[in-house]
Amino acid sequence: MKQKPVRKYRWLRRTLRILAGTIVVIILACFVFDHYVQFRRSDKKLKEIFAEQKLDASINYYTTYGRKLRYIAAGADSLPVILFLHGSPGSISYYSRRFNDPDLRGRFRFYAVDRPGYGYSGFGNPEPSIQKQAEMIRPVLDSLHKATHPVIIVGSSFGAAIACRIAMDHPHLVDGLVLTGPAIGPGRETYFAITPVIEHWSVRWFIPRLFRSANTEKYYHKEELEKMLPYWKNIRVPVYYLQGTEDEIVDTSNASFAREQLVNVPSLEIKMLPGRRHRLAQFEWPAIKHAILSTFEKASAAGK
Repeated sequence: MKQKPVRKYRWLRRTLRILAGTIVVIILACFVFDHYVQFRRSDKKLKEIFAEQKLDASINYYTTYGRKLRYIAAGADSLPVILFLHGSPGSISYYSRRFNDPDLRGRFRFYAVDRPGYGYSGFGNPEPSIQKQAEMIRPVLDSLHKATHPVIIVGSSFGAAIACRIAMDHPHLVDGLVLTGPAIGPGRETYFAITPVIEHWSVRWFIPRLFRSANTEKYYHKEELEKMLPYWKNIRVPVYYLQGTEDEIVDTSNASFAREQLVNVPSLEIKMLPGRRHRLAQFEWPAIKHAILSTFEKASAAGK
């Protein structure tokens, strides 16, 4: 009896089918994730929140460097200013319920900006340059509005570096900085081995837009922070540094970096929160609010 020929490479074909199926599932999952997880609220939803709070707030758009950016303005324009810059990933949605804080409302004019690549500022299309992001956000303070001083910029995580860059390049616009979980020291943050893989065009196209923006910023961040090294001496305003002792994203050695670089500031207060991890903007509002009020008092006393 003649034996049937052995099918060669059957295991290879089976493996390839499984691999192809897995890739398809991953791509489909990424598209579903992209649709449902965006860390942003629509204009309509934000307006509902402000109406519920009986808050005088507006949602605005402007064009700069060929990009359309969204921002919130709330409170009387005669009041001193707090500008919020979110981290990565994030959006102005993090701050939509902070403007109603009883200790701040009526005392400050608030601004919050969807940074390029997040929220409704070109979602998924990031701008890796810290200096360019600073220039793109600057108009909120000096051309779209005439900001009343003191002006305090609150920068969270990756947003902290942009806050510092604005203070470096435009010292006349900034009177104080509040930095929370700040990624400011080159190479002093968690770097994932998959970051350069995701950044490659062959993979990047199906990555959820939220993480596409975050990955690009992560990929270029060390290089961008190195460009800032000659300019830290330009910061001459009170700085409040706030970070969790268990921060899993930004190394706590950034506090030492701040001490080394901020040599010309009139005051540098560093507070490490025991047991806290990275996401302070969501979970440590009382500490952030204290930092804002403390920095504002020092800036007011300086008379800038």
